[in-house]
Amino acid sequence: MGQNLQTGGRLRPVDLARGHGLSTQAVRNYEEAGILPAAARTPHGYRTYTSLHAGALRAFLALVPGHGHQTATSIMRAVNQGRVDEAFHLIDESHVQLLDDRRTLQAVETALRDLEPESGADPAAVSAPGGTFIGPLAEALGIRPATLRKWERAGLVRPRRDPQTGYRVYDEADVRDARLAHQLRRGGYLLEHIALLIAQVRAAGGLEPLEAALSDWHDRLSARGRAMLTGAAELEAYLRECG
Repeated sequence: MGQNLQTGGRLRPVDLARGHGLSTQAVRNYEEAGILPAAARTPHGYRTYTSLHAGALRAFLALVPGHGHQTATSIMRAVNQGRVDEAFHLIDESHVQLLDDRRTLQAVETALRDLEPESGADPAAVSAPGGTFIGPLAEALGIRPATLRKWERAGLVRPRRDPQTGYRVYDEADVRDARLAHQLRRGGYLLEHIALLIAQVRAAGGLEPLEAALSDWHDRLSARGRAMLTGAAELEAYLRECG
């Protein structure tokens, strides 16, 4: 690769920076991080770049939206060090993560659809004043009370304690979270993953606001997938230029 660095016209750091809306310091930082190949130096010690460096910078900036700054940096560093297979492995891992995120989204949507027929008054939610106890809720879900206690320890449900009896009391939100957890567990999801999703439900203020957020989630995943295609095209162009 070093033999290719002097091909094409020479570019100053400011030329490379302006062409991509960056500062010259950012360009120098990218070189030091291994995102760009090492620059040649003039007799006076000034950096000079070529079209190869411009291609590396285009590839990196195109990779960032789809893979994130850290992974994009690792990809470019691997390529510039001649470890192309490692770069491909990092790209594959990003695609696997995107697929996992799509499956998670699909699981949430499926769980919400499964909850819809039971919306409204829940038989388990009216078996005690102000909420339901662990036995009726477990029976309504078809699980054991021990399972609900395990979910509580994992943060999936947060029942309050009756001040007189000390019994767990599940309010409407707890019943909702338990039903959502039940659907996701049936889908094979781990408790720690379910806890994150239920935290999103709580942050959104319930299922209905979350449904609105799912559309944005779809858009962000699609944008990531398309950004990965753009990044792949620029990286392929850079690899061809590297020879």
